[in-house]
Amino acid sequence: MRFVLIGTNSLTLATAAMMRDEGFDVVLIERDKARIEELTSSYDCGFLHGDGSSPEVLEEAGPTQTDALFSLLNNEQTNIIVALVARSLKYRRVVLLVTAPEFERICTELGLDDTVAPNRAVARHLVNMIKGEKSLELATIIHQDAEVFSFIVGTADAGPLEDFELPAGARIICLYRRDKLVLPEETDQLKADDEVILITRPARLPELKQRWARPSGNDIAEADDG
Repeated sequence: MRFVLIGTNSLTLATAAMMRDEGFDVVLIERDKARIEELTSSYDCGFLHGDGSSPEVLEEAGPTQTDALFSLLNNEQTNIIVALVARSLKYRRVVLLVTAPEFERICTELGLDDTVAPNRAVARHLVNMIKGEKSLELATIIHQDAEVFSFIVGTADAGPLEDFELPAGARIICLYRRDKLVLPEETDQLKADDEVILITRPARLPELKQRWARPSGNDIAEADDG
């Protein structure tokens, strides 16, 4: 497998090193030539000099040959820009780092589903640790025959939860309302802008994505022009 990573901060380098230990091909995009020269002898990776948010540089990195692109920079706005540019260039998968809740919501609305939110995960783990509880991350207990999917409730879907129809093989786990966790009951109401988290079988994902497809940048631009 081949992965492209933007930048050379500590998280990116640690991720790249682990990928190389697994035998994966890794390319690091770095804008600082001196930084590349400094790292070349220590990291068995390919290096590409340039701005990782530039369409030309991302095109040069080889979208069709890449299994996933990672943007784990400390600047969330840049990570989102990288993800949108990479998606337009047909990268198969884009993983980005997001720490602020408001940016997590924006990523969801933009259809950027592969986000890493370490602050929330670490905070939850620390609180559970001091309470003497052992927490399990969702990724460690979801097997290959299940997928997690989320969508934002629109006005057409708002209403009583008991009237909300889902495809067979899909179930609601929870929802977030104004960044607050809600464990819904059948008597609850879905409200516009709620973020609903589902668990489903992999075969149902295309149907779910089609039903709750989020507009692409081109769709938004065309709507504005109209």
